Amino acid sequence: MDYVVRMKDITKRFPRVVANDRVNLNIKEGEIHALVGENGAGKSTLMNVLYGLTRPDGGEVCVRGDVLPASTGFLGLDYGIGMIHQHFMLIGQFTALENIILGAEPRLGPMLDMRKARDRVQNLMDEYGIEVDLDRRIDALSVGEEQRVEILRVLYRDAHIIIMDEPTAVLTPQETRSLFSTLKMLTQSGRTVVFITHKLEEVMAMADTVTVMRAGSMIGTMPISETDVAGLAEMMVGRRIEDMPERDADITYEHILKIEDVSLRSAKGQQLLTGISLEVHAGEIFGICGVDGNGQDELFEVLIGLRRPTQGRVIFLERDITHDPTSRRLKAGMAHIPPDRIRMGLVGDFTVRENLILGRHTDGRFSGRVFLKARAVAESADSLVRDFEIEPPVPEMQAGLLSGGNQQKVIAARELSRDPELLIASQPTRGLDIGAARMIHDLIVRQADSGQSVFLISADLSEVMKLADRIGVMYRGAIVGVVERTEATEENLGLMMAGAKA
Repeated sequence: MDYVVRMKDITKRFPRVVANDRVNLNIKEGEIHALVGENGAGKSTLMNVLYGLTRPDGGEVCVRGDVLPASTGFLGLDYGIGMIHQHFMLIGQFTALENIILGAEPRLGPMLDMRKARDRVQNLMDEYGIEVDLDRRIDALSVGEEQRVEILRVLYRDAHIIIMDEPTAVLTPQETRSLFSTLKMLTQSGRTVVFITHKLEEVMAMADTVTVMRAGSMIGTMPISETDVAGLAEMMVGRRIEDMPERDADITYEHILKIEDVSLRSAKGQQLLTGISLEVHAGEIFGICGVDGNGQDELFEVLIGLRRPTQGRVIFLERDITHDPTSRRLKAGMAHIPPDRIRMGLVGDFTVRENLILGRHTDGRFSGRVFLKARAVAESADSLVRDFEIEPPVPEMQAGLLSGGNQQKVIAARELSRDPELLIASQPTRGLDIGAARMIHDLIVRQADSGQSVFLISADLSEVMKLADRIGVMYRGAIVGVVERTEATEENLGLMMAGAKA
């Protein structure tokens, strides 16, 4: 078998965790090889070892038969390995061409030979069908165009093994299909692509071979023709994941939330939101989708009271709450799951028990005249830990020591225990494994099925299409269209995510 990469017995330890435990990985030349696993399975660590960013504690890395000096350190590009990270490493004030050649500029005597650089990049674009305006600044490009610049950067440096971390996380469906076409062309020319992802449908559509990791260990490698989405999911989590039952929505015309012509400017005068008007009804899951960075975080902060709109009103349960602080909105029947669980959702140094009563610690149920009612706090925490399957089931444990999925369960347990009329959930499953994400989905559906409402903001289009009754699409701080669930397709939502009107 002709393997371009052989990784043998790779071991990497960090404090309190073994990220890679004697992992073996073989990658064939000219294939698209998918690496999947739950959050924290060790995928990124393994690829960082291959690229040279991380030195392993043990094991061997071979590329085309040559043993790389992994224990002492090496630069992947010296061995034909390029890596494109999930968060692009580009300079916004430079043009696309300047970013592509940065650090590898051709010279004509003491001067840069920009004509030679442009010709070489243009030849790469022609060969692989990649279209980028080389003279535009990075901060004027779309996310999909930025990714194409990153691909051209590694090709310009003659990388024959290209590692991509979550390559479609911030792309529209149309941009994803374009990326797939580019990757196929790369492998047809003899290059090898390894990509990390959690989107199993994309693995089935794009990969030739798939490797599954779990808890730092290798579970198995197989041709894509020998597996399916359900099989991969079961290998990833170690148990069968049941399909979510179809939701029989019972939506009324009672308005729970009304957003009326809301606009927002930054302190420097930048327009962040423009004329947003929406209504959310009782029993409804209203979804907001769009590429990250198009105003979703700002809208969330306006709704929960962290920002005051410069124009418009927010009406909750027929009352104007535009200028109400977050605490008053919570008491009125609103709850929220923030997009950043570490920065906004939890106090990492507090125990799980303490985090579970945050925002309710002054309620008569938990608070006496001077001290908290220890028994009531403990009984409530024990019940929530059990009902929401928080692991480990130790309420005295610091919340910051929990896995990402269990931290999210703590936040969901706290917010839903308020029995809110409206749950505002922003990126509720970001970074979660399949099992934890499925539980959060069940909780969201249960909230709506009880006659209450959910305002769901997610960059995961498949998540919004699966859960929402109506879907609003955001682009550059505005709502460009609202689509009923029955009329929503990846095609029409993707076009709106790129700025097309409904």
